[in-house]
Amino acid sequence: MDLRAMNSGVSGLLAEQQALGVVGDNIANVNTVGFKAQRAIFEDVLGHSILAGTSSSLPGSGVAIGDIQQQFTQGSLNTTGISTDVALSGDGFFVVKGAVDGVSGNFYSRAGQFNLDKDGYLANSNGLKVQGYAANPDGTFSATTSSIQAPTSSIQPHSTSTATLTANLDANATVPVNAWGDPNSTLASQSNFSSTQTVYDSLGNSHTMDLYFRNTAPGSWEWHGVMDGVDTASTGTLTFGTNGALTAVGGNTVTFAPTNADPMTVTLNFGTASAAGAEPVPGSMTGFSSSSNVSSQSQDGYSSGDFSGISIDGQGVVTGLYTNGQKLAISQLAVAKFRSNDGLGRAGQSLWIDTRDSGPAALGTAASGGRGSVSSGSVESSNVDLASEFVSMIQHQRAFSANSKTITTADEMLQELINIKR
Repeated sequence: MDLRAMNSGVSGLLAEQQALGVVGDNIANVNTVGFKAQRAIFEDVLGHSILAGTSSSLPGSGVAIGDIQQQFTQGSLNTTGISTDVALSGDGFFVVKGAVDGVSGNFYSRAGQFNLDKDGYLANSNGLKVQGYAANPDGTFSATTSSIQAPTSSIQPHSTSTATLTANLDANATVPVNAWGDPNSTLASQSNFSSTQTVYDSLGNSHTMDLYFRNTAPGSWEWHGVMDGVDTASTGTLTFGTNGALTAVGGNTVTFAPTNADPMTVTLNFGTASAAGAEPVPGSMTGFSSSSNVSSQSQDGYSSGDFSGISIDGQGVVTGLYTNGQKLAISQLAVAKFRSNDGLGRAGQSLWIDTRDSGPAALGTAASGGRGSVSSGSVESSNVDLASEFVSMIQHQRAFSANSKTITTADEMLQELINIKR
């Protein structure tokens, strides 16, 4: 008697067992960050070689699992608020380097739960170091990848060299009665308006720089620089046109010799002078008929600061944060892209490795060349759909039962054949 039906039933049982194992793996990893679901691909089996020709009248010999296909659909992004957590929205993989099960090299992951280790390296939970393009001193990034390491040492101070002031000086102001340098009056009574900025010397010490402005004639002003309440003898002039636009600047430096630090020369930026009759240049001093006031001011110095953490933006730029308010670029995350994500090999620990089927990794930066963008303070959830997995579980269970019926039915027929002899 032909036992093909029984063998086909056995192949069905084996295939459904494997498929149910895939479903179980998906469900087990429903909370695994960056996990990608899989599905079993069934294919029929023939009991003869195709080289011998085919015939539509020949029955098949059962079923087999042809492939376990990975599904690289996007998982939802969950906000964690942790600055070292990152997620990719779109195609691509983070690159981590280290050893896994005795194999060393680059691995690829969608799980962006990173942290800074004891040496300042950005790493995943298994200690593999995240790869990126290191920042150069000129603000560009290296062309080759390396492990991202935050410089956790203190940042040295920077002496103020430039200070910017944008303000309006009231065109209706009158010349003060008290003259500059009058020993019997204060600087406030000798001027119409003043501004205050904090500047820093070469040691990171802060100093108060006051600029006093005195109207000398319609559209004409003098300024006087004072450091820490001490007259620096630094002066200059500002001239405004009849439309309130700044037309000329005479003198724009304040010099000061702080104790135990390098002498300071602060260049004052009052804006750009306009040609006669031209409109005021945005961001420049003005002389309109309204109260004198400062709209914005800044300076480029800062004190020393301690490392306080990192931030990562949408292009994957990793920035070091310091207690003095400074932010310094450290590196830019490398993002790998493959010709065939389906061909990647699973390495465990939420990692993949490149294979001949996937092709080599093409490294680049986020939001470039078809790579996804980076979302900081978030992680990508597993893309497993529990409802679909439960439906698949029911289908595989029913199919398993049906295949078992095929085997029992074939067995009953074989028993009937044996009973003929009796």
